[in-house]
Amino acid sequence: MNPIILPEFDPVFFSIGPIAIRWYSLAYIAGVLITYFFLKKINKTEKLFSENALENFIPFIIISILVGGRLGYVLFYNFKYYLAHPHNILAFWQGGMSFHGGLLGIIIGMIIFAKIYRIDFFQVTDRIAITGCLGIFFGRIANFINLELYGRVTESRLGMVFPNAGDLPRHPSQLYEAFFEGLLMFVILFALFSLTKIRNYRGAISGIFLMLYGLFRIFLENFREPDQQLGFVFEKFTMGQMLSTPLIICGILIIFRSISLNKKNN
Repeated sequence: MNPIILPEFDPVFFSIGPIAIRWYSLAYIAGVLITYFFLKKINKTEKLFSENALENFIPFIIISILVGGRLGYVLFYNFKYYLAHPHNILAFWQGGMSFHGGLLGIIIGMIIFAKIYRIDFFQVTDRIAITGCLGIFFGRIANFINLELYGRVTESRLGMVFPNAGDLPRHPSQLYEAFFEGLLMFVILFALFSLTKIRNYRGAISGIFLMLYGLFRIFLENFREPDQQLGFVFEKFTMGQMLSTPLIICGILIIFRSISLNKKNN
């Protein structure tokens, strides 16, 4: 069976004059809007957010993702380059975002957001973690369209030939991540939130998100080509695996903390 040979997708969804809207930008927009409308819908019954808080949620989350994601990429994935070219740090249009940096940015942003609007931090993160999975899904699909972050060479029937990565078939690791880190995690978290009492355990959903993402990312990195400028960071471990390990630990600690606090309160 011959592998699928991918065409050269246009990373630009559409453009008007000098203004170009890229697939990657649409992924961010879709994730943020879905999260906003999800919060707005459940807030009708939960009354967790004030109208003012909801109105300001979108700029808060966008700034948190962009600043965290960019700085994470600069520090974790290409520090030497940006140390020599600091003027390019803010050149978002050149590409380069880190999920782990974006996650850290969201955590810091939501701490500030929760304090300003007097909302419990974990009540916020438990809810945005659910639809955040769909943001990951769209982001990985955008990576696939951009023909970036492709997988390692394989003889598997799932192998695809990426036009910018030689003639050998590779794992479409972006699609693996889109499914496991995006769709599957969304289904799991949404089911737990909707069908179980876990939604009442403050922090539990957030902890499960961190733990599952860390586990899936570490596993799927085995199919993904290491970043060219980094290679393997330690032995056969990639930067993605190194950064995901603390997520598992933090996730488990948050879950146990949530269960412990719930028992005390009851």
